[in-house]
Amino acid sequence: MISIASETLSADIDPLGAQLSVLRDASGRDLLWDGDPAVWNGRAPVLFPIVGALENGAYRLDGGTYALARHGFARRRLFEGAKTGPSAAIFRLRADDETLAVYPFRFELEIEFILEGSRLTMAARIGNRDDRPLPASFGFHPAFRWPLPFGEPRDRHAIWFDRDEPAPIRRLDARGLVERASYPTPILDRWLFLRDALFENDALILDQVRSRSVSYGAPTGPRLDIGFPDAPYLGIWTKPGAAFVCIEPWWGIADPTGFAADFRAKPGVFQVEAGETRRIAMSITLNS
Repeated sequence: MISIASETLSADIDPLGAQLSVLRDASGRDLLWDGDPAVWNGRAPVLFPIVGALENGAYRLDGGTYALARHGFARRRLFEGAKTGPSAAIFRLRADDETLAVYPFRFELEIEFILEGSRLTMAARIGNRDDRPLPASFGFHPAFRWPLPFGEPRDRHAIWFDRDEPAPIRRLDARGLVERASYPTPILDRWLFLRDALFENDALILDQVRSRSVSYGAPTGPRLDIGFPDAPYLGIWTKPGAAFVCIEPWWGIADPTGFAADFRAKPGVFQVEAGETRRIAMSITLNS
């Protein structure tokens, strides 16, 4: 683990997947899920070069077919520590023979963590070292304690959106693919009151999200403000009964049911031109 700290927060990052693994306040209280493998062994995985599942576990690109597991390979790869300091760290993953076999692009993925006071910023830089446009998706997947460790019970926790969210939501089918149907939003007057029944059919997917930040917590005590300045999608997920809730800004989405077009036409896929780099970021702020 690589540790960084500010006067308000401390964090540990695992080079395996460049995964934020511990986030604590100044009193040593854990804000992040502990990755209990009996429930779910993730903590805050990095999703690249896809978000979610693919139809039949594979995608089609320029006449070829490539298999990729759900959420891609970055979360299972060892990143090199490119730069570390007392309050910041950068991890880097480059294309190699193993990645080229399933994703035929010479990429460079950097994940940066910066602690400034009560804010943690996580930023990804996706560099295209190839001679053709690089198609990709990317997602953050942090799992926060539910309840947060500030004394309020689980059933008092909610997520508040900074803008109205009237659009219907999307759901996943049993294979993890986005259903063609949409569903009425459970967000009322900007509030999503958390309860296990919301997640009996997997994640809530906001594919028309308006908000640029949400605030998570109970009516009293500290809260977590999660910022995602330009994310086109937001996923919210837990396993019913588990002691975490994931608030996931996504720049990409799982395949729609029956999707059979080229990967470049997949909903949510963006392109990075040859020799260029795209930066994607989110923030977590402890608001006391």
